[in-house]
Formats: sequence, structure tokens, C-alpha cells
Amino acid sequence: MTVQKLSIVKAINASLRTALENDPKVLVMGEDVGRLGGVFRVTDGLQKDFGEDRVIDTPLAESGIVGTAIGLALRGYRPVVEIQFDGFVFPAYDQIVTQLAKMHARALGKVKLPVVIRIPYGGAIGAVEHHSESPETLFAHVAGLKVVSPSNASDAYWMLQQAIQSDDPVIYFEPKRRYHDKGELDTEAIPGPLHTARTVREGTDLTLAAYGPMVKTCLQAAAAAEEEGKSLEVLDLRSMSPVDFDGIQASVEKTRRLVVVHEAPVFLGTGAEIAARITERCFYHLEAPVLRVGGYHAPYPPSRLEDEYLPGLDRVLDAVDRALAY
Repeated sequence: MTVQKLSIVKAINASLRTALENDPKVLVMGEDVGRLGGVFRVTDGLQKDFGEDRVIDTPLAESGIVGTAIGLALRGYRPVVEIQFDGFVFPAYDQIVTQLAKMHARALGKVKLPVVIRIPYGGAIGAVEHHSESPETLFAHVAGLKVVSPSNASDAYWMLQQAIQSDDPVIYFEPKRRYHDKGELDTEAIPGPLHTARTVREGTDLTLAAYGPMVKTCLQAAAAAEEEGKSLEVLDLRSMSPVDFDGIQASVEKTRRLVVVHEAPVFLGTGAEIAARITERCFYHLEAPVLRVGGYHAPYPPSRLEDEYLPGLDRVLDAVDRALAY
């Protein structure tokens, strides 16, 4: 067994390295991913070890990057594209939703597009405009795309491995504020399915469901609530499309209450679909309405105000108290 303690950044780097070693058709491409090693150093050292033909520095042109990746995938390659920051993805949005997501259906299943698009996302890093967005719902809404986000080093490694091996396009959201959080990684472990939710803390009174950067916040909320005699279960959703509704339902049938937490705005967020679906499925089990905690329906503010915008421990615990009060 090969177990090591790595940050999420190092785990993603190790996963890319493994994929490049195992499959000569895997390519890494994006702005500054080569010589610089990426602005977050996620791809550090890869170009030196695998060459400029495998780890490719591209022009600053997201639409061109994704369009090129589509062409490469059509020729049998497995490109892994990096979008440097979440807010930079929109020039490529047309390529992603009009071409990448639809080509398989358009070709009646004869064409596969194994493209992974890595997107560092979310706030709390003190960045300027266009660097702290949470656009995951815009992609989860598009049929033909898989959308996932790890919350820890082990998932960062293994979910990326599974995404690269998938014959379908995967949008892989990386929680940049958690990049340097460390955790154990077993590189010989057999991972569970890519789109399965995972219980990361058992509880009996209420389920907190989250993904990406908010899983750690929910774990902190559960620890704080325990001091007041409340037992909260924390469910790491891991996938926004498809969503593991069976896993959420199983937890809710046990705890009878659900609070969904994400950084993205509450309005039309992932939590809205989960709330609607779980209300349909678990109506006779629920002892309180499904509550949602997230960002506000407003443009992301300047960094000096982002602590007020982003959901934190207090807002999560307030929702817990409201749910338990029913």
C-alpha cells in the first residue's frame, strides 16, 4: 500500500503525472501550464518531464484551447485542459455547450469526446474580478457534460484519474481555497464510482450536504454543533451532474432533515434541484423543509467584502438551528 500525505495541489499534479505516464494519448494543455507550471503550480514539472508535445503552453484564447481539445479528442487523444481561473471559462462556453457536450448525441453515439476541463473555482483567496466565480450550475444544466468537484487530496487524485479515463467530457472543478489542505492519499486504493456521494461524518439529527470547498466548512459546523449536543451527518456530494440522489435520500431518511451548502448563489443553484428532488422523494420522512445556504444572487464583490458574501460557519449553523426548530 502506498499512502502519503499530500496537499490537493500535489495530489492533482500526481494524478496528471500518472495519467501522462500510463497513456501516451493523454495531453495537458492551457495557459502557462508548461514552463511556469500553472499559476497555482498544479502542473509544476510536468513539461520538463514529458516534453512540450505532451504538456502544451497555449495562447490566451480559451475558445481556441477547448476547440483544439475537441479536435484532438476526435483524433483519439485524451486532452486535459486547464482554464486558468473560473471567470475565464466564458469565452469557451460556446465550444463547451454547443460542441463538446453535444457531439456524442449528434453522432448517434459513434463519436466520443474524452476531454477533461479543469477549472479552479470559488472565492476566499483575495482575488480581483473574474477570479472567484462558482459557475458549476451553468455546466451541470447542460446535458452531455459530467460535472464533479473534489474536496480532499484523495478524491482530487482519484476523481481526476476517473475523469481522464471517461469517454465523456468532464468538467472538473478544483476548490482553489483548499489547494493547500493536506490529506492522505493511497495511490493503490480502488476508488468508488465517480458520481457517488460519500458520508464523511456520521450523524443522526440532520444532514449537511456539500461539495468542493464547503465540505470542510460543513465538517467544522458539525464539530461545533456537537458541542451543543447536536449530531450532524456530513455528506460530500462530489458530483453535480449526475447527482447521487439515492445517496442523499438514504441519509435524509435517517436524519429527517437536510441543509444543502455551496459557495455558488442559492438562486437556481445545485441546492435548488436537490431540495426539489429530495422533497419529492422524502416528503413523508422530512420533519423540516430542505434549507439552502450559499452565496447571494449578486455579482461577486471586491475581495474586501467576500467574507460577507461567502457562506461561512455562522450561516451554516443558523440554517441548522432553523431546521432543528421545526
